[in-house]
Amino acid sequence: MFNGITQFPNNFLWGGATAANQIEGAYLADGKGLTTIDLMPLGPSRNQVALGNLDSFVPKEGEFYPSHEAIDFYHRYKEDIALFAEMGFKSFRMSISWARIFPNGDDLTPNEAGLQFYDAVFDELLKYNIEPVVTICHFDLPVNLAKTYGGWKNRIMIELFEKYSTTLFERYKNKVKYWMTFNEINMLLHLPYTGGGIIFEEGENRQQVLYQAAHHELIASALAVKACHEIIPNAKIGCMLAAGNVYPYSSNPEDYWEVMNMERESYFLIDVQSKGEYPGYAKRFFMEHDIHLELGPQDLEILKKYTVDYIGFSYYSSRCTSSDPEILKNFTDGNVFGSVINPYLETSEWGWTIDPKGMRITCNQIYERYNKPLFIVENGLGAQDVLLENDIIEDDYRIEYLDSHFAEIAEAIKDGVEIIGYTSWGPVDLISNGTGEMKKRYGFIYVDKNNDGSGSLRRIRKKSFYWYKEIIADNGAKYFQK
Repeated sequence: MFNGITQFPNNFLWGGATAANQIEGAYLADGKGLTTIDLMPLGPSRNQVALGNLDSFVPKEGEFYPSHEAIDFYHRYKEDIALFAEMGFKSFRMSISWARIFPNGDDLTPNEAGLQFYDAVFDELLKYNIEPVVTICHFDLPVNLAKTYGGWKNRIMIELFEKYSTTLFERYKNKVKYWMTFNEINMLLHLPYTGGGIIFEEGENRQQVLYQAAHHELIASALAVKACHEIIPNAKIGCMLAAGNVYPYSSNPEDYWEVMNMERESYFLIDVQSKGEYPGYAKRFFMEHDIHLELGPQDLEILKKYTVDYIGFSYYSSRCTSSDPEILKNFTDGNVFGSVINPYLETSEWGWTIDPKGMRITCNQIYERYNKPLFIVENGLGAQDVLLENDIIEDDYRIEYLDSHFAEIAEAIKDGVEIIGYTSWGPVDLISNGTGEMKKRYGFIYVDKNNDGSGSLRRIRKKSFYWYKEIIADNGAKYFQK
């Protein structure tokens, strides 16, 4: 009666993932406007800008802004896409820079040069039968929207985003089938400027500001789903979550309650995008924290009617938490969230917990919660790769990391989890969003560039390049062999 699954799906979308602001460069080329990320410098002030504690509306003298050149994908996209094709990519996740299409965000008409650039990128991908997977807004807000309107604090952002997303659907309806609205939408609650162009004013109720901004993003996302389904009926449009399961440090029920609270904070916005309504625990949270959302007359109906088709998510590491203040002192940074050090797991050079089993757990948790197809759109290991003589990069640690995670993805598929595809972060070395560094490398392709911006930008295949090519070629068959 029950036949076991014995392979990755035949149409599984193996590939890689990037973001416009971390690869494109050419930050003012062909009419593009400044974005919030264009004004996030390398160095100690970067985090304070990301948190919304320090305004950054114009470039400051003496600061270095890594996104201005990034890895110059804008001028080198044909070379990079040819390398992706050489690996056998079935998909390429990328984002569109809002400020290339509407330089100020509120322009009356779109910038044709920006539209043509993405036409050219999509055409190049499709030439190699690589499916574009497009994030509409990936931490990349026109800075004018942050400066003039306060970013997603302001409800006007809903209509501006609707105009922007509709423009994309109309233009690329014959080229793009897979879309996502906001990258890691839950990051808005942790990095307000990065996620929403928000700078806090003195005396503001920060929680009120953040959850009101989140509500605006949720309505904008739902309206984008509506427009996508109307304009491109055969398309799929999803949400995107910064995911990672949480373990209790002990069997103390209070520790498990802390786990539930952390997971609810992560899932809250996805609950709304997927189920179409605010969950009961969120309503209680709003009541107990004196948060009063200002709702439009049709907001709740819009959320209910226009839910996402699939759940996209990033998974880099699991977390661990405790109710004991003393245990909480034993802490490691990991992505934005951080974690109590898990004594059973190792960490990367940047303190991110390495937990392959957590990938299987996370896939099962999300699928059971939403019963919608999943798309693993970010996963990878940031490390300091060494370029040896004869252009050799021995990144066995990356191969080991990915190999162990692929094995657990296969187990999740055997568990019955429906997974559309997997796009590793980032298939070509790119600027780190969190730190602005180049030395934190994720790619199968090395880019000759340093933290200070020096380097030739030459592309070099790493050992993992050839390994991933083999995995894709046989559709991950090794992970289903007994």
